[in-house]
Amino acid sequence: MDEKIIELDIRQLPPAMRHVKIFELWDRLNSGQSILLINDHDPKPLYYQFEAEFEGKFDWHYEQEGPEDWVVTISKK
Repeated sequence: MDEKIIELDIRQLPPAMRHVKIFELWDRLNSGQSILLINDHDPKPLYYQFEAEFEGKFDWHYEQEGPEDWVVTISKK
């Protein structure tokens, strides 16, 4: 995986598959790579899950905060 930022639009995925898909991609990232996550709601629960599992190993930056779409860059340190 050579791209520095990988776009992941999960708006069309069933809710039960969203975190699975995000963490599958996260596991394949190298340090310095990022996920540009596009979602249909604020992914705050995902942030808390990252905080619990990867404390100090990621950066989280909102690019867009609604009202219809939320876009977040999640970078692997």
